[in-house]
Amino acid sequence: MKSLDLIIITGLSGSGKSTAIDALEDAGYFCVDNMPVTLMPKFLDLHAGVVSEVQKIALGMDLRQKGFVEEFRAVFEEVRRKGFGPRVLFLEASEKVLVERFSETRRQHPLSRDGKLLSGIREEREKLEDLKPFAERVIDTSLCTVHELKQMIILQASRDMGLERMRVSLVSFGFKYGIPLESDLLADVRFIPNPYFIPELKKLDGRDERVRAFVMKWAEAARFLDRYSELLKSLIPLYEKEGKSYLTISIGCTGGRHRSVVVAGELAARMESFRKGISLTHRDLDINA
Repeated sequence: MKSLDLIIITGLSGSGKSTAIDALEDAGYFCVDNMPVTLMPKFLDLHAGVVSEVQKIALGMDLRQKGFVEEFRAVFEEVRRKGFGPRVLFLEASEKVLVERFSETRRQHPLSRDGKLLSGIREEREKLEDLKPFAERVIDTSLCTVHELKQMIILQASRDMGLERMRVSLVSFGFKYGIPLESDLLADVRFIPNPYFIPELKKLDGRDERVRAFVMKWAEAARFLDRYSELLKSLIPLYEKEGKSYLTISIGCTGGRHRSVVVAGELAARMESFRKGISLTHRDLDINA
């Protein structure tokens, strides 16, 4: 049988588990939400005993199932002994955000009694604390939009049983629109003179050769690229050795249309000499275009 890519989504109610399951389904996973933890070994045994085209499975499980807290440790260990090796993603969010989400949706928290939402949230967090060490990754969704969480989950799922190389992404952005939540490394290139204040360049963006030439004519821009690319050449293997599945390097300027776009593009080109397959995204390029 081919190796099975098994992901378990768990965590706090209201933290985005349903969104995560939807994202994995879109990515081609066979998904079962609200799976009773005690049924997981039997479910996987049945899958292993038949010829199946389904090799990517995601299971959602949490406190909605009676006995989850009491049974999860023994069941997870049993599943790992059988060689299924699930990757566990634990989702959580701040108390304030969870209260806001439940208030907006008017959903009932599974542990709230007599309408006491906050006490239910706190009780659930305490009950699930022992589960977090089993997680490959704990994701705080407090500041995530639905779109950002879906991207994060799909990117995490893209690592195939730990055998795929770490994915490296370069993202240009504008500080005025906020720092990308997924950033692992952050560089501020606002020290480079701004093409925005040059009338003939203002309405162009960093993909235009005239803007690129303006940015790159400054010695400090070339010096930064030389030094930062050498730093990344040293750091990336260390992050990969640590077991990270992806690394996001964010390059920011004021509006995310000129300097950061040029520098991110130039950096991607330099990094190709020691790291193939880098993805390049210009997050804020089309804002107010």
